[in-house]
Amino acid sequence: MAEKSVIPLFDETAAWLLESQTPSIRYLTLTRLLGKPEMDDKVTKARRLISTTKPVNGILSKQDPEGWWKYKTHPYTPKYRSSHWSMLLLTELTADPQHPGMQAGAEFMLVNIPHYFDEKITGFCCFWGNWLRYELYCGKLDHERVQQTIEILRADLLRRSQCTWNNDLPCAWGVIRDLYGLALIPEENRSTELKAAIQTGIHFLLDEYDLVSANYPYEAKIHPVWSRINYPLFYQSDILFTLRVLKDFGALGHPNAQKAIDWLMGKRTRAGIWRGSSPFGKRTWPYTAEPDGVERWITLHALDVLS
Repeated sequence: MAEKSVIPLFDETAAWLLESQTPSIRYLTLTRLLGKPEMDDKVTKARRLISTTKPVNGILSKQDPEGWWKYKTHPYTPKYRSSHWSMLLLTELTADPQHPGMQAGAEFMLVNIPHYFDEKITGFCCFWGNWLRYELYCGKLDHERVQQTIEILRADLLRRSQCTWNNDLPCAWGVIRDLYGLALIPEENRSTELKAAIQTGIHFLLDEYDLVSANYPYEAKIHPVWSRINYPLFYQSDILFTLRVLKDFGALGHPNAQKAIDWLMGKRTRAGIWRGSSPFGKRTWPYTAEPDGVERWITLHALDVLS
C-alpha cells in the first residue's frame, strides 16, 4: 500500500475533494485522508453540516417520525429507498449516529424486521451484514438481537456464505457483506471464535480465490458490477468496495489484495481522479449535494484504500 507522499497528485486530488459541496466528502477527506482530528475546526464544521444540509437532511426529511421510510410494513422494499436501504446509505454518508432520525431508524429496524428474515437466515446474510453495519454504527452493540446477528454472521462466514440464490454455492458478496457488518465491532469485543471466522472470510476472498478475476463460485456468470467502480452499492460488491472492507481488517498487505490495488491504480485518470458509475443511483436517494457527481465519492474511497 502506497504512502500518501508517494501517491502521484495526492495533494491536488485531496484539494479537489475538499472543494466538494457534499459535507460528508469533505469530512472524510479531512479525517481519513489528511488525518485531521475530530476537534479540528474544519472537521467540526463539516461534521455539523452533514446532518443539516443535503444530501443527508434530504433523506431524513422523508422519514416518518416513527423511524421508517416509504412503507411501515415493508422495510426492505422498494429498493433502494425503504427503511433498510435508507439506513445503510445514511451510514455510508456518515450521518451523525446520535441524530434523532438515525436513532429512530435503528430502533425501528431492531423491532420491525419482517419475520421471514428470521426464517431465511442461510443465503440472506448480505441483508444481515448490512443491517448489522448501521445498528453498530448507531451504538446498538449490546442489544440482544444485534448479538444474535453477530453469531449468525460468524456461522455464515464458516460456511463461506453458502447461498440459496447462488445455487447453494459459497457467495463472495455474502462474505464481503458479513465482514462489512462485523468490521464495526471493536477489536476488544471480538471473541476468539469471531476472529477465527473473520480470518476464514478473508482467506476465502484472498487465498481460495482471486479478487481481480473474481473466480468465486457462481451459478451463471460474474456480475458485471464487480469489475467496474461503483457508488453506492447496496447488497452488491465490487473490487473497490471489497478493498475498503479488507482495509478495515488490516488485510491489504496480502499479495492478492496488492494485485487488486494495482488494478485500482490502473483505473486512475491522468488528472488524478477515478471515474465510475452509479448503477442504482436513480433508484435511491440523492447521495451528493449538487453539482457533485459520483466521481468524488469513488475518488475518495479509492484514495483512502491507497493511502
